[in-house]
Amino acid sequence: MRKILVESLKECPVSEHQVEIVERKGVGHPDYICDAVMEDISIALCKEYLSRYGMILHHNIDKGLLVAGQVEHRLGGGKVKEPIKIIIGDRATINVGADKIPVDDIAIKASKNWIRKNLRFVDPAKHVRYQVELKPGSQELGDIFRRSNGQLLPANDTSAAVGYAPLTETEKIVLKTERFLNSPSFKKRYPESGEDVKVMGFREKDSLHLTMAMPLLERYIDSEATYFSKKREMLAFIEDFLNHSSPFKISIYLNTLDKEGRGLGGMYLTVLGTSAEDADSGEVGRGNRINGVIALNRPMGTEAAAGKNPVSHVGKIYNIMTHKIANEIYQQVSGIREVYVWLCSQIGSPIDQPKICSAQLILETGVLLDSIENQVRTVIDAELANIGQFTKELAEGKYPVC
Repeated sequence: MRKILVESLKECPVSEHQVEIVERKGVGHPDYICDAVMEDISIALCKEYLSRYGMILHHNIDKGLLVAGQVEHRLGGGKVKEPIKIIIGDRATINVGADKIPVDDIAIKASKNWIRKNLRFVDPAKHVRYQVELKPGSQELGDIFRRSNGQLLPANDTSAAVGYAPLTETEKIVLKTERFLNSPSFKKRYPESGEDVKVMGFREKDSLHLTMAMPLLERYIDSEATYFSKKREMLAFIEDFLNHSSPFKISIYLNTLDKEGRGLGGMYLTVLGTSAEDADSGEVGRGNRINGVIALNRPMGTEAAAGKNPVSHVGKIYNIMTHKIANEIYQQVSGIREVYVWLCSQIGSPIDQPKICSAQLILETGVLLDSIENQVRTVIDAELANIGQFTKELAEGKYPVC
């Protein structure tokens, strides 16, 4: 029997708060790069372990760091003087008996593949250096992976996570805006726009203010006049896109540090399309939550899901599963305005048996908790019973982590 608690909250949904703040870091942001690269390394290792041994072995690639490089800025096209460095850490199974697994090679190859697919102007061999710091894990944590006998693994940590549903309109718009700015269609229309997009949404009642940062690439900008002309053109295009479907009055701001008349010091320009080239380093866990946004009105856990192994590390499994369960409850059970799901593990216990699972509901007017409580429990129990299939899908990368 799983311990599942269901309660109602006497609160208004976040969408009815007077103030709401939501952030989204885009594909080229250094923190996003760290999360995405470490996750791809974990997925690559899972494939290698499964191919060799028929099971996923102990690893946690969740201590990544990006060290910004150095560039020389110049209108018409600058150059890279010192490459970006990506430091790849923490633990991985490197040997099984006499069999050595090329963990370093796998990690570097996965990193290069992600950069090649997502950052148009970053050459993963020329512009980036890689420092792999993956060492064998502790004997006790490694032993977890030898205890399965075809069954679910025990949790390798005592950890808690929280997820929620549905997304508010503010959260949806912030997420949609970054995805639009980094979409193939936008990049085709404005090839001078970089991937390092950041969107901060601040809603006050029915007014939404979106402050966006997005560098322009120097190779396309030959003068200050060209920069500000392109910026105005893009801003008008973004405003047209957002105002067609928004329930809010939206005010949009782009690259607000800019100042005409200050030359290179007054324009957000990059050589490669990312501030990782010289302005900003990155770290795993500082970027988006697993549903793609950083929503300050919501409860958030402290675990970084990216790079953790998908079969025993509850810091990953529960982080993603709480959002999945919350969405399933919201879609399957009528009468709910907002739902929060909490999971807490105990190290050594099976991952399908959390120490506690709690669902907190904000109900529609007139709906009583007694009338839907059993439905909510049934959804939660079914999701936890299917956790084995869920971990297989995690290992295949079917759930985004940033």
